[in-house]
This record gives sequence, C-alpha cells and structure tokens, in this order.
Amino acid sequence: MLETLRLDGKAVVVTGAGRGLGKAMAKALAAVGASVVCAARTPEQIEGTVGEITGDGGRAVAVPTDVTDSAQVNAVVDACVAEYGKIDVMIANAGGGGDPGGPYEFWEHPDDAFERTLATNLKSTFFSGRAASKAMVEQGEGGVIINVSSGTALRGNQNFAYPTAKGGVISLTKSEATMLWRHNIRANVIVPGFVSQRPAASDEEAEIRKNRGLFVPVRRLGEWWELGPLAVFLASDASRYVTGQEFIIDGGGLAGGIGPVNFAPEHELDG
Repeated sequence: MLETLRLDGKAVVVTGAGRGLGKAMAKALAAVGASVVCAARTPEQIEGTVGEITGDGGRAVAVPTDVTDSAQVNAVVDACVAEYGKIDVMIANAGGGGDPGGPYEFWEHPDDAFERTLATNLKSTFFSGRAASKAMVEQGEGGVIINVSSGTALRGNQNFAYPTAKGGVISLTKSEATMLWRHNIRANVIVPGFVSQRPAASDEEAEIRKNRGLFVPVRRLGEWWELGPLAVFLASDASRYVTGQEFIIDGGGLAGGIGPVNFAPEHELDG
C-alpha cells in the first residue's frame, strides 16, 4: 500500500512554492520522489525552497512566475516539460486575500480591487489547470490537478471578494474533473481552515495563535507542514479513484468551530 504513495519519476509544478503551504507541499512531494518545479513571483523565496529540497537529496528547479499572467503560467508548464520531459501533477496553490486599499463597504468596492482578487485566486487557478491539462493530454498519460481553496469559500466574510474567488476555485475543480476524466486527468481541491504559514516569530505571536486556536474544535491552528501528506495522497496512485472532491483540512472548524467575522452585537447598557 505504501508504494502507491510514492511519486518516483513524476514531474510536478507547485505555484506559490516560495513559502507557507506551497513550500510545505513542494517539499513533501519531493520527499517521496517527485521532481518539482517551484513557481512564484519572488525568485529568492523559490530558490530557498529549491535549496532545501536539493539539500535533502531531492530534485527541484525554480521558475519565477506571475500566475495572474496566462503566458507566464504557460511558460512554467513548458519549463517543467523541458526540464523533466513531462508534467504529471499541477498544484495551483498561489493566491492571496485582501486588497491593500481596503477594506471597503460593499457598495463602494472598486472594480480594479475585485478584479485583482479574482485574478490572483481564481483566474490563476484556471490558467494553471488549462496549461497543465493541455500538456497532459498531448503526453497521453493523464495526470493530476490539485487546486487550493479556503474555508472562507464555504462561509463568507466581510472581505467578500476573496471567498467569492475561492468559492469559484471549488466549482472550477469540479468542472475540471468532469471535463477531463476521459483523458485520465483527475482534479481535486484542498480547502484549508486556520493554518499557520510558518513558525511563530515571537512568544507574542505564538500566544495569539494559541488563542485563535480556541475557535477550532481541536483547540489549535493547523500547521503548514500538515498539508504536505494530503497533497502527496492526492497526487499519488493511492487516490486514483478520487476526483472532483474537496478535502477540508481545518481541525473541525467548519463542522463545529466559531469563525471570527469582524462584527459583534450592539447593545445599549442601562446606566
């Protein structure tokens, strides 16, 4: 059974691989034998990820990529094929929430701010799946697409553009699964809840995380590295009959947690 989790000989692209969840998934995939292309906008970060992978005996290259530009996404897939001869797995992880100019009232939300959020989170995921699936079909060997959404997609919040885009990622994944199955391409989506992106930088930050973890039934936040094993499972033959599904990894947050929503009841107190 454990052999089905190996990825020896597989070529993988991970977007947003310079830090946090993307870095954790790239390292986990490399640890079980995959050859990895680490893609992100910041060269120093993805080169750091590559250095850690190769330092552990793995195989990886860095390709600076702005995933909001479809030409650059096409190019990173081409780079994977040029480097490793093929692409077997695309992990569309890159994304981000919020807008530097916000928050806005709903009726005042600017067109360009909404477009930026959609481009970063939803359009980039479409570009990644489109480019990867084209190469996979041309290879004739099938492949795997793994998208990354967010628990906010299933709840909503006052930063509405982000959960809107991430909700679209879930729907897109289901469409990819139903459209691409005949080419032996599977598509699934990871839906993280409250997950720390890195070790706490101070005791104060660690305390803040501890307190935020009280909102979750398991009484802690997730850790970035905990997404690695899930990505390995979905990329491997261990999940070969799994497609079109969302995998929620949130410590039970959506089942029974209390999500901070940035508002509270208003009461007038009697003197």
